[in-house]
Amino acid sequence: MPIFEIFKQTIAALWSTKLRSFLTMFGIVWGIMSVILLVGLGIGFSIDQKNHMKSIGTDIAICFGGKTGMPWEGYAAGRDVILKADDAIAIQQLAPLVKNVSPELLQTVSEVSQWNAANRAVRGVWPEYQNFRSLHLEQGRLMTPEDESGGARVVILGSESNRQLFPGKASLGETLAISGYPYTVVGVLASKQQNGSYGSGPDNSQLFVPFSAMQRDFPPSAKGDVVGQVHDIVVQPISPDVHVAALRQVRQVLGARHHFDPTDLDALWVWDTLEGAQMLDNIFRAMTIFFAVVALLTLALGGIGVMNIMLVAVTERTREIGVRKALGATAIDIRRQFLAESAIITLVSGTIGLACGLGIIAALRLLPLPDILPHPVVSATAIISSLLTLAAITLTAGTYPALRAARLTPIECLRAD
Repeated sequence: MPIFEIFKQTIAALWSTKLRSFLTMFGIVWGIMSVILLVGLGIGFSIDQKNHMKSIGTDIAICFGGKTGMPWEGYAAGRDVILKADDAIAIQQLAPLVKNVSPELLQTVSEVSQWNAANRAVRGVWPEYQNFRSLHLEQGRLMTPEDESGGARVVILGSESNRQLFPGKASLGETLAISGYPYTVVGVLASKQQNGSYGSGPDNSQLFVPFSAMQRDFPPSAKGDVVGQVHDIVVQPISPDVHVAALRQVRQVLGARHHFDPTDLDALWVWDTLEGAQMLDNIFRAMTIFFAVVALLTLALGGIGVMNIMLVAVTERTREIGVRKALGATAIDIRRQFLAESAIITLVSGTIGLACGLGIIAALRLLPLPDILPHPVVSATAIISSLLTLAAITLTAGTYPALRAARLTPIECLRAD
């Protein structure tokens, strides 16, 4: 039988059961859309979280002094490890795998402009800190080595701090009283999405000043603090490939200076953003795989629906099969007929589902979405997996009903009610 004739009869058969055919096709459409959308959202979440992690810093580790957990070289366990600015200088000189380093002071103090007042966290840092902590300007300039060496009273405002202290006003060049000291605003940071921080909230809400100026004007004031103490030391390895080795060098340098075993994890607590990013990546990869499995199972259920409708079609059209065989149709003709019906259902449904899924993703990427909802991503793997599953459904859902129809004899068929 010619292909065109098979196609014509298939369309007529499907049209005669429009509602049933539509519901069956909808299962396939929904399955394909589910695969593309769920996998796309999973990948979107992963990319979004990576970008948020980068906003904290580019391959950095933040080191905090702890309490020794074991004795070392005659020194008792349980001693406080107090980090100082000299430790950052030692790391800079003695840890060749560390590219950049900066000590950090952190205090919450009062800020007063001629328009408003606030009580926000101020960070004192070295100039290189601004680069590896992803501090990007919206206006103005960053702090310079000259600002640091001269102890200049200059300040960079986070986006939220700028809005509060200078509501609707120009802030560059203005004087801001920080705990009574006059600081000049030289820069305002661009707003950034940040899913984590260490101490006193995200960068948008803070102020940044030269380390030397803060050390002079706002020395540590908490009970138990000592002269020269810093809040933490931030380090950046020369590359992510030597991240672990670089942190090992940092521990060795600080261990030698503070008399603790470099392997004593209690003596120096480190927040490793690279390790955190890898952990998040593993979590979202597992979530994406879960989404994909659920979506493919949904698509497989749609395939079961196709097989079911084809089996029903064989039962309902038993007499038609008998007539066609009595008029000379071969078993191959009958098998082709039912395989063609199954293929048309799945291929048309798959095409519609693929177009709808890609269209929805394209539309979502053009819309502004809430921060908690990332823009989905078109995944080639999801599309290929969907098409392979669709091909398997076409073969499995149509083969058995087609073989069953082809095996019927004319006498059996004509005898059926």
